[in-house]
Amino acid sequence: MSQITSHVLDTSRGKPASGISVTLFEDVSGKWNELTQGVTNADGRVSDFLAAERILPAGNYRVHFAISDYFSALNEQAFYPYVDIVFTINSKGEHYHIPLLLSAFGYSTYRGS
Repeated sequence: MSQITSHVLDTSRGKPASGISVTLFEDVSGKWNELTQGVTNADGRVSDFLAAERILPAGNYRVHFAISDYFSALNEQAFYPYVDIVFTINSKGEHYHIPLLLSAFGYSTYRGS
């Protein structure tokens, strides 16, 4: 399993949000370096950002969710064109699951398992 995974749920519909472009960045001396990208599947998940054997070094990372196209496809105008979640990982090689609970006018997140 990838060290970093994500899951997007559309809380206004009570369903997974599929087709959302998700990009993972690493903070390198104050600049964001793109590491990889994916698209949420039918279950709203991106579980293959990184190869299973790849362990990221401790530091700050950002997951960018491009949500405007998702809501446009549903004929809705989103208040937020994207969501960026910045988080810190330690040097223990732990798994980090970054969920996003989403509606057209708000979102929330937490560290998942």
